[in-house]
Amino acid sequence: MTVKLDLTSDPIELTAALVDVPSVSGEEQELADAVQAALADQAPHLEVIRSGNTVLARTNLGRAARVVLAGHLDTVPINDNLPLRRTGTGAEQVLHGCGTVDMKGGDAVLLHLAATLPRPRHDLTFVFYDCEEVDAARNGLGRIERELPDWLAGDLAIVAEPSSAVIEAGCQGTLRVEVRTTGTRAHTARAWMGANAIHGIGEVLRRLESYQARQVEIDGCRYHEGLQAVKISGGVAGNVVPDECVLTVNHRFAPDRSVAQALEHVREVFAGYEVVLTDSAGGALPGLGAPAAQDLLAAAGGTAKAKLGWTDVARFGALGIPAVNFGPGDPTLAHTQQENVPVAQISRCAEVLRRFLTD
Repeated sequence: MTVKLDLTSDPIELTAALVDVPSVSGEEQELADAVQAALADQAPHLEVIRSGNTVLARTNLGRAARVVLAGHLDTVPINDNLPLRRTGTGAEQVLHGCGTVDMKGGDAVLLHLAATLPRPRHDLTFVFYDCEEVDAARNGLGRIERELPDWLAGDLAIVAEPSSAVIEAGCQGTLRVEVRTTGTRAHTARAWMGANAIHGIGEVLRRLESYQARQVEIDGCRYHEGLQAVKISGGVAGNVVPDECVLTVNHRFAPDRSVAQALEHVREVFAGYEVVLTDSAGGALPGLGAPAAQDLLAAAGGTAKAKLGWTDVARFGALGIPAVNFGPGDPTLAHTQQENVPVAQISRCAEVLRRFLTD
């Protein structure tokens, strides 16, 4: 059955309609088809194109500034949390179900604005993309950056990641390293003839235990860093002194540091040990001094906080575009079976963005 979306309906009801169209990563076609058809039919003022299961739309009004509004269409796998369920009534109503938080509530707000703001004060680009919840190589934003880069150009990017309807500016960077110790195998009955690599990792753990994380304030947003052991492996057999131990450590760092600077810091912490970088992604500065960002802050009441985590705002930051997270839903509920969003947060996000784009 063909899904039909009414983009002019209240964003709360549009959220419900989006949630009831399953769109697990890699399976977004039905929802992407519905979004493309609805934009083409209900938003004639927009140029609409398609790339895979990413739908893009934009105004071309010749405004002095352009704002990019992005939301991913995919969700994590369904976990007995569809179809949508409602609790409460009126302004106290809560929508429950896969994607309510991450991030179909945000998508609904953006789609509603796309259809109902034919003459915004800034030119607008809407990006509804696929495969955000899986490997970064499959992320639809990455494909658009490679194949249609002009569609990501702008003076401010707003990513509708769940932020409890509060502006979360920029994001932290993240990297993972392996800290390795080596030893010499021996029979445990003659352990003195070997060197235990697992025992040797003890000093690394002591350094982690005493580590004092930096707190950095940028544009009035306080970023709290972290350095945590997340995995340890070692051992050969129950009667063998192990000759290798590997500790995996995750470092979350403020966006005033590049990946290279953050890695240098980690190597200093573990001086004397072998440290191998296995994964990294740079953060994004909040950029709240940009004129468009100042206008958004004013529309939201003048406050913002740091994003403690990594999101796709970093992709815009790498392009030199100030970027913020702003969407309904508690991010701590993302990816859980208990995903739910208060309808009041959906309404607030829609009101703030409409005020920003029209005043």
